[in-house]
Amino acid sequence: MPKNKFQDVIFTIIMATIMVYGMVVYNVALNTGGVSGETFLAALHELPIMVPIAFVLEFFVVGKIAKILAFTVMRPNDRPQFITYAISICICCIMCPIMSLAATILFKDTKTFGTWIQTWGMNFPMAICYQMFYCGPFVRLIFRTIFCRSKEK
Repeated sequence: MPKNKFQDVIFTIIMATIMVYGMVVYNVALNTGGVSGETFLAALHELPIMVPIAFVLEFFVVGKIAKILAFTVMRPNDRPQFITYAISICICCIMCPIMSLAATILFKDTKTFGTWIQTWGMNFPMAICYQMFYCGPFVRLIFRTIFCRSKEK
């Protein structure tokens, strides 16, 4: 998808923002026992903290590791969409425990190993499904729309 560093930065900013927002909404809903209009507003308060953490981790560390891991099971001549899926899954597998740890330290009342494991366990199935079926395709659509239009001009 991204063809250069600038596009990579834009893509990562969009992905981190939308992925973090969705996961924070999910966690707020878990903590409050349901979803209401206030859930979506409450989630906005964590974005200024969690989005930069996610961006830095993904852009500088996790993205590179995920590509290496993905290509242990994929070949460069495999279908590009399958390579994208493999990289997305690897990113989730790495980012979910790290972001769950950050959330446990920053936002949980009980900051124990058990709380982190529980948070990670609750977040992982949601993170994979949200990334593969909603966030990932949506962000790629936004990205294609932005950069296809900029090419036309």
